[in-house]
Formats: sequence, C-alpha cells, structure tokens
Amino acid sequence: MTRHLFAISALALALTACGQSPAPAEAPADASTMPAPAPSEPTPAEPAAAKPTPAASSKPAVVADCATTIESNDAIQYNADAITVPASCSQFTINLKHMGKLAVTVMGHNLVVSKESDMAAVASDGAGAAPEFVKADDVRIVAHTKMIGGGESASVTFDVAKIKDGGPFMFFCSFPGHMALMKGSIQVQ
Repeated sequence: MTRHLFAISALALALTACGQSPAPAEAPADASTMPAPAPSEPTPAEPAAAKPTPAASSKPAVVADCATTIESNDAIQYNADAITVPASCSQFTINLKHMGKLAVTVMGHNLVVSKESDMAAVASDGAGAAPEFVKADDVRIVAHTKMIGGGESASVTFDVAKIKDGGPFMFFCSFPGHMALMKGSIQVQ
C-alpha cells in the first residue's frame, strides 16, 4: 500500500511540474481493491506557436556612430545575436570585450564575420591555426578580431560594402567548439 501511495504522490508531482493539476487522489482502504495501473499515455506535443522562435529570442546589438560593442563571457556567450549596420555607414567597427576572468588559452574569444555558408569551413580551417584560430589570409573572412581572454578587448573595422550583397552574413567565435553557442547575424539596413 505504501508503494502505491508513493506512486500516486510521484505522479502528482510529475503532473504539477508539467503544469497540469492532478485530480485529488484518495488512498484505497484495502490494497486488494486497488485498480490496476492504467497504461501511460504519451502527452501531446506543445503546439509550435507556443515555442519561442529565433526572431522572438533575438538580442540585437546597440549600434551608434557606425560602431557596436559585443560582450563575451566565460559561459561561451555573446550578449547579442544580431547586428544591424546602418546603410549610411561606409566603415563599421565592432568592439569585442571579454567580460569573463579566464585566460585566452582556456576561454578565448574572437569575433569573425563571414558568409553564413562559409562559417563551418572557416571555423574548421581555423581550428588548427592556434593561437588565433583563424587561417591566415582566408578570403572567406570579411573581418575578425584577435583572440582575447578575460578582461581584454579587441576591435576590428571593415568596409560595409563587403556585407551589403551576397549574404546572409554571420559573426561568430572561431575558438574550437564555441561557434555552436557564439554566433549571430550581421546585416546592412
């Protein structure tokens, strides 16, 4: 009987965690009158509209005077996932600040700009190019900062005409493994 009460309690907790209110359960007076457990039913999937879309979770960078500052941290994150460059800018500057504490050899970050279709190849080719993790003279790279560690900063300025056509373009960190979490779009408007 204790086992059945435990199972009922566990089910009630599970339903509560899923946001459903369980029906009040009464303990049977006798274990022999306990009904057989019902087969578990799969729960219906959440409707797609209830899930956040990438556009809804966008963290746009603040842009002023043809420049922006992107912060990175020890949790393998940028503070923005979209940069919109004003069409009136001929040159654009990205300042990268590492807000963490870990050394460049442990948790280094940079910011690389390339076509979205070239990202994986640029990161793969750069993986063997330590300490910057950017292949020298890679024509697929529009711009990149140097690799920085906690408390450090770096900047890069590039010609906006390079990202006006032929995109979409992305920015990302080329430190091995970081691109999966550290990336965003960059476009001219």
